[in-house]
Amino acid sequence: MSCGLAINGGKPVRSGMLPYGHQWIDGEDIKAVIEVLRSDWITQGPKVVEFEEEFARYVRTKYAVAVSSGTAALHSACFAASITKGDEVITTPITFVASANCVLYQGGTPVFADIDKDTLNIDPKEIRKKITPKTKAIIPVDFTGLPADLEKILQIAKENNLIVIEDASHALGATYKGSKIGSISDMTIFSFHPVKHITTGEGGMVTTNRREYYERLKLFRSHGITKNTDANLSCPWYYEMRGLGYNYRITDFQCALGLSQLKKIDKFIKCRKQIAYEYHNEFRIMPEITVPIYYPGESDTTWHLYVIQLNLERLKVGRMEIFEALRAENIGVNVHYIPVHLQPYYQKRFGYKFGDFPKAENYYERAITLPIFPKMPDKDIDDVVAAVKKVVKYFK
Repeated sequence: MSCGLAINGGKPVRSGMLPYGHQWIDGEDIKAVIEVLRSDWITQGPKVVEFEEEFARYVRTKYAVAVSSGTAALHSACFAASITKGDEVITTPITFVASANCVLYQGGTPVFADIDKDTLNIDPKEIRKKITPKTKAIIPVDFTGLPADLEKILQIAKENNLIVIEDASHALGATYKGSKIGSISDMTIFSFHPVKHITTGEGGMVTTNRREYYERLKLFRSHGITKNTDANLSCPWYYEMRGLGYNYRITDFQCALGLSQLKKIDKFIKCRKQIAYEYHNEFRIMPEITVPIYYPGESDTTWHLYVIQLNLERLKVGRMEIFEALRAENIGVNVHYIPVHLQPYYQKRFGYKFGDFPKAENYYERAITLPIFPKMPDKDIDDVVAAVKKVVKYFK
């Protein structure tokens, strides 16, 4: 390997681009989907119910409602929580925009609270500062797979009569103080996008222990329509639209894939943890890099993302130059996320600006996401380590 950076004409660490995330689909997954495609049901059928039941069992909750995406899950949860015009919902700026947009879909107002600089999750102390008489709910995000400080957040919610909708899109399989994520908050949402822990292509899930939320979620995902009426007993074709819902239904063949993937979730998580462990060992001794924090024994993170932060005061260049140099080495690094309050829509509509959430912005300016997904062989892990060391050494 040439000591020169690929961006300067040297030989790259690897010949082809390594993505930051990727699905793992095997023959069992394909067989499960084909069986459904050959059956009588391909849209909403028995596999949807089976997937919901198995998922609820895995996260140790009473109810699970499958929908068409993680965003649909967030929107559905806001509907079930009766978020409406005039309501405020507190969430983190370090997340994908859907965690805030779902509040807008219901006519409510998302209110951001800054993050804890160590965990990168929403800071409960900052949540308290944002509570007003209009606050209806809190949407904590388990960023990268590390559970938020749920004990403190739930206590705040209890004191102020608020609903907690936990965005666990990154945290399937994680535990918090002995409890599975998905069984703790009033509602918890998951995503099954291909880069997540398991995939259905596109898809999402809402879990809850409360029957009233479960019924509202099911109604919302299917146009607000139900056939479960007294009139249906004497009129078999009868149905009622009881509210304004959406078509957020997921298909049977997607759920067949989800069921097959769910059988392998523990294997997938074990692989992610091993990769994170190897990254930790290599990067924690480098003064130019801050590695992610985690709490063995308290919060069992499942490493959807592995994000390093650059200690820019020890480097000759900024994050952009490091990012581009790693890409030139064919390491498909990414950045998660541009703080939501800095998006043009939120700046124009709500007047947010740089400086409003200094901890979130400081994190964003230094963050780089490294590749991590279960199917990565040792060679891929070695390539990432070699490329990071090569680039950092050049610019330190």
